Amino acid sequence: MTEIAERAVLRETATAVVHESYSFACMRCGHGWEQSYEIEHHNDAQGRDFVMYVAEGHVVPSPLSRPTCENCDGHVVRIMRAGQVSHVREAAARPRPVPKPRVAGTEAGAETDTAQVPKEHHHWHLSDLLHPFHRKAS
Repeated sequence: MTEIAERAVLRETATAVVHESYSFACMRCGHGWEQSYEIEHHNDAQGRDFVMYVAEGHVVPSPLSRPTCENCDGHVVRIMRAGQVSHVREAAARPRPVPKPRVAGTEAGAETDTAQVPKEHHHWHLSDLLHPFHRKAS
């Protein structure tokens, strides 16, 4: 029997299936992504328990053992609870109100001509937004 056929038969014998989702952020390149897994619990021929991680219908290695960045293949990856990456992306995409700049010599509350002051644009990277999660080596 081929390995693929053996895995298909094995997947049908799961004693329990748990669904888990995680957010990942690469500390090397700043790439962030989310992935959902079906964690299948099985018993081998000797009665020992083992698990198989299934993502998008494919058996994959445990994302908790040695996660790999989808973008740069780096292994310095932070694992977070589900929804963290999408939350940061939504926050970054939300329009922010731009405060009116104050021109020196004008009274507080007086209208200023904002057409004279150029707006500064800052391009955010996921690694910028994850800065609070970084720990310093001790």
